[in-house]
Amino acid sequence: MHIYCVVVTHGSNRGSKTHVRKDSKERANDEQQLFLAFRNEGDRDARQQLVERFMPLARQLALRYAARREPLEDLFQVAAMGLIKAVDNYEPQRGTAFTTYAVPTIAGELKRYFRDKTWAMHVPRGLQEQVIKLAAASSELEASGQSTAGTKELADKLEISVEEVLEARKVVFAMRIDSLDRPLSDENAEEGTLSDVTGSEDPELHQAVDRATVQRYIGSLSKRERAILLMRFREDLTQSEIAERLGCSQMHVSRLLREIVSRLQNLAESDSRDEIGAGSGIENNEPALADA
Repeated sequence: MHIYCVVVTHGSNRGSKTHVRKDSKERANDEQQLFLAFRNEGDRDARQQLVERFMPLARQLALRYAARREPLEDLFQVAAMGLIKAVDNYEPQRGTAFTTYAVPTIAGELKRYFRDKTWAMHVPRGLQEQVIKLAAASSELEASGQSTAGTKELADKLEISVEEVLEARKVVFAMRIDSLDRPLSDENAEEGTLSDVTGSEDPELHQAVDRATVQRYIGSLSKRERAILLMRFREDLTQSEIAERLGCSQMHVSRLLREIVSRLQNLAESDSRDEIGAGSGIENNEPALADA
């Protein structure tokens, strides 16, 4: 492998530029010879030299995606794999510069990595690519001197709407899912885990609709019937205990409960079939269970 350097001690700027062009041409010729040696003769040493020579390009492309939560070393590995693929598939006889072929190949490998390996939930491919572009644009804007890239600036740079930027930012949360056992603090384990501060479903929630329906039609019952309902379903008394309080038989209480529940069901079904006048004349006069 030849190493070229430019040292200017005398002469005009024109001579300096001529020297640089000559050095660049010699370097390009050297790379062409390495590619031909690898393609035509299977020279593995030439392949290794090419990979090492263009590795800075791969690292530079990986750094464009460094704003993400992925470890930088993983991105370097993916970019390196893309570079090797580019070296292996490049055809120098086509006359295209290697970098022209390598850059989209490496970038495609990085995008494929983010699309296939880093999403915890399924997200449409278009949105995935939008997130990747957003991360790259954010890094570029911050590198240019802006502390934080605003929504408007990102939209202008990517030539998309502000709404599309906001949508892409929301989608980022689909890339990672946290374990409920994750500590709230890395410094103090006594603060508990994520599950300690995560809400849970109210066990009474599924009964809310039923309670609202009962509350709606309970005004059609007599005071005694409402009292029986309260004793059975709020105080959770058995039919025998209710019979003791009312001074009647358990069988009589059972029959009354069936009639009460059946009447409420019929009212609800009738109301659902005919929405005209639903609740009128009942809602305003019904007493609450708590007041019965």
